[in-house]
Amino acid sequence: MRIDAQISKAPLLAWTTLLLGLTATAQADDLDELREQGSIRVAVANEAPYGYLDENGEGRGAGPEVARHVLDELGIENIEWVVTTFGDLIPGLREGRFDMAAAEMAIRPARCQRVLFSAPNTSYGEGLLVRAANPLEIGGYADFAERDDLRVAVLEGATQVGIMAALGVPDGRVIPIGENAAAIDTLLNDQADGYAGTSLTVSQLDTQHPGVEVVQNFEDPVIDGEIVRSWGAFTFPPDAEPLRDAFDAILLGYRNTQAWEDTLEGHGFTQNDILNAFRFDTEWLCGRE
Repeated sequence: MRIDAQISKAPLLAWTTLLLGLTATAQADDLDELREQGSIRVAVANEAPYGYLDENGEGRGAGPEVARHVLDELGIENIEWVVTTFGDLIPGLREGRFDMAAAEMAIRPARCQRVLFSAPNTSYGEGLLVRAANPLEIGGYADFAERDDLRVAVLEGATQVGIMAALGVPDGRVIPIGENAAAIDTLLNDQADGYAGTSLTVSQLDTQHPGVEVVQNFEDPVIDGEIVRSWGAFTFPPDAEPLRDAFDAILLGYRNTQAWEDTLEGHGFTQNDILNAFRFDTEWLCGRE
């Protein structure tokens, strides 16, 4: 009986080995194809300073400008920039509508189950946008959990959705919006009392309208005894390991250059942000609880 079972499994094992080999070859061919055609589709969520398009349709921000250098080193010189919502980045990658994303998406374990992440490219903390003069005296994210008179707007699919849930903010007081640009009108039209985003995002929004401002002396959110901080990276489809690995090989070296540091500083990242980018690797960030 055992011999028969082994014999019956032999063809299956052979086919499995063959299929794995064909899959690896197909993945390698995908990277070679991108190199041969010299172009790639790169998505951004139009969120300054992480990844956005300028008036000429060129990618700008910490993600696109670093990606441009790495892809050029890979022999891929032409980039087709694709603008989508933040919440559509992962579905778009999984459905093959673009080849990678340069949106500095935070590495989170649940996201690691759906897409591939590069090594961290940035690190950033949290911030909060409110109406000018902060009439409701909101000091931090915890206020939305502790006060039942407050509503907070968050970007659909962003890290702040999970942060609010972890802090115990009721779903009914969390207002989802499709893009960061809508945050200002959401506050001014009294649809929400604050907008939770990264420190760099809310600082950018603060400059766009006198009716809003960044909360001063912002109290960093603390979850399970740790201050919340994010590590942003480039994202790839789940079957694009050769592209991700080749990209990483260049990115890891580029992070040790002054040019990389100057790019981040030029988009508002502090020295603390830059140093924190080296603190953890992707494997640890994907595996943390």
